[in-house]
Amino acid sequence: MIKNILCFGDSNTWGLNSITGKRFGENTRWTSLLAKNLECAFAIIEAGQPNRTLVHNPPFDGVLSGVSYLKPYLEAHRIDFIIIALGTNDLKKRFNLTPSLIADGLNDLINSIHSYYQKSSTLKSPKIIIASPPKIRITEQYSRIYEDADIKATELSSAFKSVAANNKCAFIDFNSFINITDGDGIHFDDIQHLAIGSKITQLVQNSLNNS
Repeated sequence: MIKNILCFGDSNTWGLNSITGKRFGENTRWTSLLAKNLECAFAIIEAGQPNRTLVHNPPFDGVLSGVSYLKPYLEAHRIDFIIIALGTNDLKKRFNLTPSLIADGLNDLINSIHSYYQKSSTLKSPKIIIASPPKIRITEQYSRIYEDADIKATELSSAFKSVAANNKCAFIDFNSFINITDGDGIHFDDIQHLAIGSKITQLVQNSLNNS
């Protein structure tokens, strides 16, 4: 049976190209590369959304918090893996959130997933993979929006690792191998999408081998 992987994240999961302002193509974004790497035994559900958060809804953008948008995907699909790649947008200055509070939002999201499946007698709870946001570089373009976010991003990685461990989720630390030095300092380039696709492929395969 084909296994479904839900990639639930923000603009870096959606595949935003900071140079063009458009979306990277299927041969570039990490979610599509994951599908190619895992081949026909897996179906990838791309659920990236620019500005998506873990805690608060972005002003003027409507309801974009993770908790609000995840449930419809769980209702519509039989999910075997959920990759959660959120947290960068929560670092924005206007939210005034500490890494600890953002990590609490991640923990709440994981608890919501468990609660959803505990209520079902037929659905099996999916494996959850947590991805920490990468190091970011504060550029002139985002200097006000992301003030001090580069410092918080490092702390957030440790906090997310603890949440993943406490919930027995797999963890991938983007912070350990992605350092955004080009573009707008926030979004992945094509080489970084390639690296992420490869790393997550290995993580999914290892998870299957150990199950």
